[in-house]
Amino acid sequence: MLTYPQIDPVMLQLGPVKVHWYGIMYLIGFGLAWWLGKKRATLPNSPLTQEQVGDAIFYGALGVVLGGRLGYILFYNLPEYLNSPLNIFKVWQGGMSFHGGLLGVIIAMWLFSLTVNRRFFELTDFIAPLIPLGLGVGRIGNFINGELWGRATDLPWGMVFPGSAAGNIPRHPSQLYEAALEGVVLFIILWIFSRKPRPTMAVSGLFLIGYAVFRFMVEFVRTPDSHLGFIAFEWMTMGQLLCIPMFIIGTLFMSLAYRSSAK
Repeated sequence: MLTYPQIDPVMLQLGPVKVHWYGIMYLIGFGLAWWLGKKRATLPNSPLTQEQVGDAIFYGALGVVLGGRLGYILFYNLPEYLNSPLNIFKVWQGGMSFHGGLLGVIIAMWLFSLTVNRRFFELTDFIAPLIPLGLGVGRIGNFINGELWGRATDLPWGMVFPGSAAGNIPRHPSQLYEAALEGVVLFIILWIFSRKPRPTMAVSGLFLIGYAVFRFMVEFVRTPDSHLGFIAFEWMTMGQLLCIPMFIIGTLFMSLAYRSSAK
């Protein structure tokens, strides 16, 4: 069994002001997306200039934060937030939904496409490879917070997450699994795939497929939300349910992209 490195979720405190690692991870994620976007903007036929990348990241950041929070409220815990509306603003306590953030980014990129006079899927293909590393560091933020832990395990890398509802039994560090798969592995796949010219929608489709597959897999060892439990077949979680339309839409995008290219 591995020992959980009890890192204080508060990185820095200045009087009443607390700077949480969770928020810092978001800043790191946006910074990585900006840096990678600047590199992608130097490629031939880039839809954005290096100067426009910062604006795209700003739009995307708004989509992630607003969409992620609203998605968590709507998909995972609406009754609690209706009872305590002020908790909506306590983002440092966690409570962000990837699927809600994705919808927020989609809306943000549609609005941004209007300002730069570019096709929507040109922009989504451009930003898709910029996203996974941000997802990875976000999962590390979950790990530091001691949240979203996995199911009980007797594997040698199981961890006890003290001071939480996880109890004193070893569990899968599922946050780290997601950081590796949704973060590092998905980034490598998309970065290599997008280095060569691809049909419009192909990169976006591959992102949706890749994330859906990795997230669906990890959910088998991640503890379901206690207030939701399994929502279908006594094994399917909300995360898995939301990944199904992602996979279907991603497959459709890939199919349409290569059919259009063939024509």
